[in-house]
Amino acid sequence: MSKIGKKIITIPSQVIATLVGDELTTKGPKGELKLTILPNIVVKIDGNEISLSRKNDEKQNRANHGLMRSLIANNIEGVANAYKKTLKLIGTGYRVTSRGAGLSMTLGYSHTTEVVAVPGITFKVEGNDTVNIEGIDKQLVGQVAADIRSLRPPEPYLGKGIRYSDEIVKKKPGKAAAK
Repeated sequence: MSKIGKKIITIPSQVIATLVGDELTTKGPKGELKLTILPNIVVKIDGNEISLSRKNDEKQNRANHGLMRSLIANNIEGVANAYKKTLKLIGTGYRVTSRGAGLSMTLGYSHTTEVVAVPGITFKVEGNDTVNIEGIDKQLVGQVAADIRSLRPPEPYLGKGIRYSDEIVKKKPGKAAAK
């Protein structure tokens, strides 16, 4: 049995989970998410608990068992509390401003970089060097944060670029230290 897959998911009081066919819908104060359950995974909702099992012990089904449990737990957590990633812009002249629902960033290029708003994601700018990315879909929040970070990833010599707020960039000494 999968260590992750056999864990029971507890549904908070403010979240409603319904299973119709092979689609699980979770509704909460932050929004609504739908998830298609894979064919060899069996989902049972008993009151405020969700349990998962698999139809057979094939290798792919064992892997999908834990995957589906994690995806369901992430959806429940997202509609209850939402997910948040924070990005910091480090470097002289690097700044970010809100432009409608999107972002306008100055990242040391000859032009400003525009980030288009993604449905389901909200951007909050703090100061001129911090961006908070919030949404109910964990995968989407992480992907949008990674896409923004890829516009100017931190470089190893001065540490300039866009980084996660908890990311530590190990700096290289440079050629002057090699002598």
